Amino acid sequence: MAARAGRVGRGLRAAVRAVRRRLTDAGTDRGANPVELAVVMPAVLVLLFASVQVAVWFVARSTALNAAQSGVNAQRVLQAPPGAGEDRADRFLRTAGDWLVDGRSRCVAGDTEVTCTVTGRSLSVVPGVSFRVRQTAHGTAERWTNP
Repeated sequence: MAARAGRVGRGLRAAVRAVRRRLTDAGTDRGANPVELAVVMPAVLVLLFASVQVAVWFVARSTALNAAQSGVNAQRVLQAPPGAGEDRADRFLRTAGDWLVDGRSRCVAGDTEVTCTVTGRSLSVVPGVSFRVRQTAHGTAERWTNP
């Protein structure tokens, strides 16, 4: 009976050693992945939202430039009424969506050149962050000339 108890004791000690070895050798990093993810995830989210905000700014710039070009095309026509370019640019901004917030246009027509400038702010994806947008387009005014 004593021999049998000795074998059980040795088997139990061997099992305990095996469990300890498993826990100490390979188990030192247990639970490290969730901690690493918790540390890295805020930085990933900031980069994600920042990249979306920059993309929205580029779309707002493109919208402002297209509105300014549309205004120039309307104002440069021969005998265009005053304010035709601003009206066309404002109509473009209304139909283009909310990419450009508080968009305003200003067109100046000279004897030979037309200039339209559209200003506003980009749509805010990140609360409190919006960039100023200002785009200008130029064109020559149509006119009668003597050969």
